Amino acid sequence: MSTTTFHVYDTTLRDGAQQEGINLSVADKLAIAPLLDTLGVGFIEGGWPGAVPKDTEFFKRAAKELDLKNAELAAFGATRKPGVRAADDPQVRALLDAETPVVTLVAKSDIRHVERALRTTGAENLAMIADTVALLVREGRRVFLDAEHLFDGYRFDATYSRAAVLTAFEAGAEVVVLCDTNGGMLPGQVSDVVGALHEAAGPAALLGIHAHNDSGCAVANSLAAVQAGCVHVQGTVNGYGERTGNADLLSVVANLELKLDRPVLARPEGGSGLADLTRIAHAISEITNISPFARQPYVGASAFAHKAGLHASAIKVDPDLYQHTDPSLVGNDMRMLVSDMAGRASIELKGRELGFELADSPEVLSRVTHRIKDAEANGYTYEAADASFELLLLEEVSGSRPRYFQVESWRTIIERRGGRGAAAMAEATVKLTAGGERIVSTGEGNGPVNALDHALRQALVVAYPELEDFTLIDFKVRILDSQHGTDAITRVLIETTDGKTSWSTVGVGPNLIEASWEALTDSAIWGLHHRGVQPR
Repeated sequence: MSTTTFHVYDTTLRDGAQQEGINLSVADKLAIAPLLDTLGVGFIEGGWPGAVPKDTEFFKRAAKELDLKNAELAAFGATRKPGVRAADDPQVRALLDAETPVVTLVAKSDIRHVERALRTTGAENLAMIADTVALLVREGRRVFLDAEHLFDGYRFDATYSRAAVLTAFEAGAEVVVLCDTNGGMLPGQVSDVVGALHEAAGPAALLGIHAHNDSGCAVANSLAAVQAGCVHVQGTVNGYGERTGNADLLSVVANLELKLDRPVLARPEGGSGLADLTRIAHAISEITNISPFARQPYVGASAFAHKAGLHASAIKVDPDLYQHTDPSLVGNDMRMLVSDMAGRASIELKGRELGFELADSPEVLSRVTHRIKDAEANGYTYEAADASFELLLLEEVSGSRPRYFQVESWRTIIERRGGRGAAAMAEATVKLTAGGERIVSTGEGNGPVNALDHALRQALVVAYPELEDFTLIDFKVRILDSQHGTDAITRVLIETTDGKTSWSTVGVGPNLIEASWEALTDSAIWGLHHRGVQPR
């Protein structure tokens, strides 16, 4: 199947933007569109001009500011209103004014929605479809018609839903997209309906699929529709969308290319955009300000992460034994997680990933394995703290970790003046030796950990100005053995960045502050070490 006869249609900017918590500005949309174009999708649905002012502005700016190499922009809108000529409907005119080569119309295909939501007759709804499609085709637009609630409507009244599809084709629609708007279908049901409508419309008719994920089957339903004859698939990056989201277009295209051997992503410079899948997924996550889902298929941070020792032993022989595909094909990486479930093979592979060849040092490997298991029994976790694990390895391999500073003492004070609601002040004092000098530093902050972080940085920055670039970007606290109440052990995970890379460290202690201090000092040591800084 060539990409010229198969449509990959992205609706992140319109349907995906309806997700709770997403609020895309025009600038956000203009930033996302080139990423989708780089991926190699054929169509980018930009929004609903005339109905949403922000979308009207997007299309005006897109005409001047976007230089798409592969994708075509599509404007989304509805068929004419009941009792109004298509040429006189202002929202239909707004679709023409958007000046996109493609217009996607949404139309009712469930008689219940026609009668109860539109409050018109079935015949008038078919006329609305025919009139609007015909007008847009006469004006030189490629018209795709989204048959809303098609699957639910077909199960209720197949004759009417079939008539809506055939009416759109007869009026000149290039593609009719079958929508599982409520997201409740299962793959077998989708296959049956697509097959029946494909037979009714004829082999030359182009059918598409638009699936929502309310039953957890959006990707599976999209694939089932393609295998039943659909040549146009719609979805959103990372599965964004209202309720439980739309079909994750990234999983759909990866499955089509890697599992069904159908090249559906194309770029003018040649090749597929599949290798950019992970990068683009995360770049769009940054723009939407929605944290990436670690367990997202193909592109998630945990998609190719292995924890069990049994897995590691097999992967050491052949990575494909516990991986369904090569992660590099989608721009991702295999990761070994170090935990109390890990055996020697896991630690050996993780060490190799970090640049330590432990296979030649069985005694070191044995010591590291026992140390990891003992540490995790005491509350540590290294599967999300690679930097702390690397420092542990360095200590076992070389006999010590880099000594950038020697701590004499530290303390924190919290002072609150007034009753409930009064502001509290946190202060921390750190005494240490660095660069051959004894340094006493005091820092203030929003809480004791923040104050301690400031004090530590102030103490070290004179000897190590590289620390100026380090920023704490995430802070997680976990109370272990909570049944012990206020006497419970605390685990802290922090993530730090220098603007180019990020790293995570772990600390465990009898209270939040001691656990945080360990994680903070590990973070500073690892960051300086990987900058190539020598102890001063």
